[in-house]
Amino acid sequence: METEMEQLRNMGFPDELAAQAIAATGGKSTLKATEWILSRRSTTSSPSINSVSAPNIVPNDTPNLTNQSLSQPKLDRFFHLQTKHKHPTITIARLLHSKQHQDGDKDEDKDKDEEESIPIPNAKRPKFQPSASESHEPLPERMRPLTIFEVVGQDHLLSNNSLLRSAVDCNRLHSLIFWGPPGTGKTTIAKSIVNSSRPLASMYRFVSLSAVTSGVKDVRDAVEDARRLRLKSNKRTVLFVDEVHRFNKSQQDSFLPVIEDGSIVFMGATTENPSFHLITPLLSRCRVLTLNPLKPNHVETLLRRALVDADKGLAKSVSVGIKVEVDDDALEFLSANCDGDARVALNALEISATTAAARVPAAEQNPGLILDSMTNGENKIGNGSFAAIVTLADAKEALQCKHLAYDKAGEEHYNLISALHKCMRGSDADAAIYWLARMLEGGEEPLYIARRLVRFASEDVGLADPTALNQAVACYQACHFLGMPECNVILAQCVAYLALAPKSIAVYRAIEAAQKVVRESVGQNEGVPLHLRNAPTKLMKEVGYGKGYIYPPDNPSSYTQTYLPPSLKGYKFLDWPAKQ
Repeated sequence: METEMEQLRNMGFPDELAAQAIAATGGKSTLKATEWILSRRSTTSSPSINSVSAPNIVPNDTPNLTNQSLSQPKLDRFFHLQTKHKHPTITIARLLHSKQHQDGDKDEDKDKDEEESIPIPNAKRPKFQPSASESHEPLPERMRPLTIFEVVGQDHLLSNNSLLRSAVDCNRLHSLIFWGPPGTGKTTIAKSIVNSSRPLASMYRFVSLSAVTSGVKDVRDAVEDARRLRLKSNKRTVLFVDEVHRFNKSQQDSFLPVIEDGSIVFMGATTENPSFHLITPLLSRCRVLTLNPLKPNHVETLLRRALVDADKGLAKSVSVGIKVEVDDDALEFLSANCDGDARVALNALEISATTAAARVPAAEQNPGLILDSMTNGENKIGNGSFAAIVTLADAKEALQCKHLAYDKAGEEHYNLISALHKCMRGSDADAAIYWLARMLEGGEEPLYIARRLVRFASEDVGLADPTALNQAVACYQACHFLGMPECNVILAQCVAYLALAPKSIAVYRAIEAAQKVVRESVGQNEGVPLHLRNAPTKLMKEVGYGKGYIYPPDNPSSYTQTYLPPSLKGYKFLDWPAKQ
């Protein structure tokens, strides 16, 4: 109760009034207490909502307070309204939200508080700086294409005879899963399909959910809405789920019946391999479309589109009256170093523009100064106008270091270790060290790499260089002792040694062949020949254990002795020495 009392006091209510409100509402909620106060305005107050102020917010049953002078500048801050608005809306949620920003400002000037007012719906908004745009959306979101015909790249999915274009032409959508790296257009394509033709827009409604913030209840509500809409207007619903791989098995199961009966058209987007992260029944009901990283020329096209778009492009990211110009080498750098991720490139371009625009105020203070933008990267002044020049240095500063695409438990993890293994098998030490560096920079556990090298030493080098196994084991032990980053050179040494070592897979093939025979042979449980058995007891000797065994050290001609079961006599598993 003390907490509610303190909150009401901080909002400017008198202690007596706050105490009555808490008593009337049971002291369970500050929101209810505030509603009680606002609903019990004094009968002497003006009926116009515009005149609501702190002195008039007094309960009808508290006459001892009606004549008090209730000067409450903090409450006035919330109810200081423009009289020209006939029907302003004041909500308790807005009141409490505004209160949260005053906890550290208890001593600020009263006049400043009284000058501030809450926003009124439908009122004219002032122009905000640094942008004339009222939207604070980042540049990639503002520049998101509205139809598939505006999408750049992914020509294998958007060509004239592709599945998506055929679906748009026939006004018939199918359940799809978009799989690809970040920033390649998965969400963009899904959202733009419905808007790509008027018939589609009239036949389908698009609903978007994110598996990061949504659960089965959200899916169930969306499906119920879709069913009601279809019964009412025969309009179908496209349910798009972003990051669908974050749903677990039971959550993914919830899509199966509604896709099956046509209640929804399902579309999902994932950066993870669907084979690993999506259940087979869901994959059976959807077509998986693979998106590739964008090529540099595609990314440059998107950057130039953002540069020339006056309504929602780069100009909306900087101050009013500043023109943005971007050097060609800056565009080329961003296009080539974003790893095919359009979102990374557009975000870096926006950051570059704000960095360049920050130089403009210094030039405005010296209007007679003419700066050379092409040589010094400064902001030029001409005919009274200012321009923010985005240079290569700005682009490099905005992009910072490249992000390495690596996931220690996902598909990229297996892709890179496979590349390392195959480069060593192909005796390309340079390529092998490169992939090793990619794994280490991506944060891979060094002991995992060392274990793979131990396996490689026997599987691919084998008897061609038996000391390779010693090298690999020593590498593992050294990595265990040192850890990263000191063990990086030890791993590199072992990788180079194994890549340059002679190769033999004779042992690998031998064990594979032997295991296959054991699994498939009819006589796989065939007993050990008697002459190969040990006879530690008299009874076993009498039965014949060890009888006829030839001791090789004493009999050089013991090679004639057979060691395999009778059914496999003469069978060869190990082909060694290797054939030249």
